[in-house]
Amino acid sequence: MATKFRTEKDSLGTLKVPADAYYGVQTARAVANFPVSGLRAYPELILAYVHMKRAAAVVNNSLRMLDKRRRDAIVKTCDWILDEAARLLKKDPLGADRSGNILDQWVLDIYQAGAGTSFNMNSNEVIANLANERYGRGKEKVRGSYTFIHPNDHVNMAQSTNDTMPTAIRLSNLMMLPRLLASLDLLESELRAKGKAFAKVITTGRTHLQDATPITLGQVFTAFADCLGKARARIVEAGKHIQVIGLGGTAVGTGMNSHPEYARRVAEQLGKQLGLKITSARSIIEMHNSMADPLHFSHSLRGLAADLTRISNDLRLLSSGPTSGIGEINLPPVQPGSSIMPGKVNPVMLEMFNMALYNIEGLDMAVLLNSQAGQYQLNVMMPMIAWDLLHMQTVLANSMRLVAERCIRGITANEAKCRAYFEASMGLATVLNPVIGYMNAAEIVKRATRKGTPIMDELRAATKADGKPVMTEAQMKKAFEPGRLTKPGSLKL
Repeated sequence: MATKFRTEKDSLGTLKVPADAYYGVQTARAVANFPVSGLRAYPELILAYVHMKRAAAVVNNSLRMLDKRRRDAIVKTCDWILDEAARLLKKDPLGADRSGNILDQWVLDIYQAGAGTSFNMNSNEVIANLANERYGRGKEKVRGSYTFIHPNDHVNMAQSTNDTMPTAIRLSNLMMLPRLLASLDLLESELRAKGKAFAKVITTGRTHLQDATPITLGQVFTAFADCLGKARARIVEAGKHIQVIGLGGTAVGTGMNSHPEYARRVAEQLGKQLGLKITSARSIIEMHNSMADPLHFSHSLRGLAADLTRISNDLRLLSSGPTSGIGEINLPPVQPGSSIMPGKVNPVMLEMFNMALYNIEGLDMAVLLNSQAGQYQLNVMMPMIAWDLLHMQTVLANSMRLVAERCIRGITANEAKCRAYFEASMGLATVLNPVIGYMNAAEIVKRATRKGTPIMDELRAATKADGKPVMTEAQMKKAFEPGRLTKPGSLKL
């Protein structure tokens, strides 16, 4: 069946737009111009724009710049979109399948015109056409006829792409942040639970990939959890900086075509709508041309990814084997590991995790490059910064949750192997320093290494000048008591 079209007009002339589309002519031009990746904006960015358009209508009416009828039409339309989006995201948090939902009317590729003008107009046109259809009278209801609600004059009143997109970057990431923190908290709690479960499992520490002094497996996992707690604090701190917005600066940050009270009031209104502490920037011009705050937030996510990469790699090494590796821990098997080797099971959840984390670190570099690419009063790379940051949060949140539930929760300790590593470790010689001295202990280590015998065997064979044992069995038992070796204190025999 042939697609039906309507004809719309903009400053460049006329263009056919799909008759059933709620977007308009400017969006249609961008769809034709940028069929680059097939990727679309995250729902949170769309919702940030809808919230901004709603808040603008409320504030512009309170400042007597927009009449009540138009305010009500825009506000009710935005509320309906937000409700429809919530319905979709409840069953599909990623909003991957938007067919049949109003969010499918945001049709632009993530690679698009600089600054996000096309995306801003996509939002303006959808809201205008919906408002006209739902609340217009007579011919006002026709899609593409903007005699009642106009995309630019009313939906975009006192706004510009140049202040809405940087604000949307901030709002959308604040909206997504609770999901990220929930996944981070889950992963931290699972690691901390393993720390408690493995508190008495003694093994050997390793530095430079070589034997070091003893440590418990519980201490290893607790340290992982503590590390994530610090990363969380850094992310929360960075999030505070993106609570400050520059909406109201319009084109170059000076606020032209907006009421003097608009910037302050619209920030307050957005705070009420989103339940967040949103404030207007002291220097709105700076908010247009600097992406330093989103970049700082990006770096906090990269810091988390760096720690998670290290933790993931440690877990893969600790679980390596099962017969020819370290094998101190057992990962839960979740799928067969080989198409040719029967019975092989791979650390697939952690492999997925590493891939995701390396991508996060690459996206942070992309945010850095895009952030420094602004000129004068505007950064035109904002659409890419928006997508990169939201993608970073999404990938981190989902991968952390999956690893917590499908990997960390099911880890068990190979206690016998851990104990064997503890007893065989050359690092045990460190215990001897206060008793027989560093040089004498080093000689025992060299003999054990050369002969391939345990430290304790060589210690039993070692004698003083008078032929007496360097240490008695009772002294050795006290010196090498596992609980004493994994906390501060010096040996007193």
